[in-house]
Amino acid sequence: MGSYNSEIADEVPPYLRVYKDGTVERLLGTEITPAAFDSKTGVSSKDIIVIPEAGVTARLYRPNLVTKTQRLPLLVYFHGGAFCISSPSDPKYHNCLNLLVAEAKIIAVSVDYRLVPEHPLPAAYEDSWAVLKWVASHISGEGSEDWLRECVDFSKVFLAGDSAGANLSHHMAIRAGYADPPRIGGLKLRGTIMIHPYFWGEDPIGIEAKDPVRKGMVDKWWQFVCPSGKGCDDPLINPFVDGGAESLSRLACDFIIIFVAQSDILADRGRRYYEFLAKSKWQGKAEMVETPGEDHVFHIFNPYSDKARMLIKRCASFINQV
Repeated sequence: MGSYNSEIADEVPPYLRVYKDGTVERLLGTEITPAAFDSKTGVSSKDIIVIPEAGVTARLYRPNLVTKTQRLPLLVYFHGGAFCISSPSDPKYHNCLNLLVAEAKIIAVSVDYRLVPEHPLPAAYEDSWAVLKWVASHISGEGSEDWLRECVDFSKVFLAGDSAGANLSHHMAIRAGYADPPRIGGLKLRGTIMIHPYFWGEDPIGIEAKDPVRKGMVDKWWQFVCPSGKGCDDPLINPFVDGGAESLSRLACDFIIIFVAQSDILADRGRRYYEFLAKSKWQGKAEMVETPGEDHVFHIFNPYSDKARMLIKRCASFINQV
């Protein structure tokens, strides 16, 4: 590990600093809680290695009283953190997944994709795709993870994520739609849950035009994690450039729910995504839920608040109704 006495080369508040000697100092998302049985929710969890050569892992969750005769829906979850901080072992994410798994009665795989800047994009996208293919390997019996082989109904597979994780969910569903057939190793996606999705663009829309400080802050986040030369109109962050709006018709799921928070600087991007989706040739059903008076990923920071509990219950009902 390098020295924090070195000169700062780049700073991305409030997330991290990069020093000239190569040291990365993360300011948020560094806490870790172990996988274990959670007595409050009755949910068990464990960590597994998915891609040994890349060091990609995942945290699996299973609700209490699951027998070998039960087959439960599967949720593949991608955490947020602007692609540069946090992990499934972050206590905030761990607690939230415990609550969601208990409420929905599902199996969950929380993906620990590699982070920027040590692993530049598109590493997070490639890791996420590789985990989906690993999950799919259990359909044929090739996969070795018992919780997936014995407890999952593979006709009920969902993607979900918040912020950057919602961005990943979108791109995974699009990538699956371009497969032939539109499946991931035989894995059929039923639905996608996108919570406060991290989409952006060069030109401000809605509240962004009235808030240049936060607009500039989010601009800097993306320019740091993806210095592609395309800025905030890179197709990874702006799904409506370079034919992206037309590609929505290829989304490989039947149902999508988008959550936005009223005070979130990203809220207008979520609303626009829903509007474009409704006008697209995609044949599925979409809905949008807006939480008044709340900001970005409020449910992660305080999962026990009334509005957070409502969000988690709505995610659970989405999965079970589908």
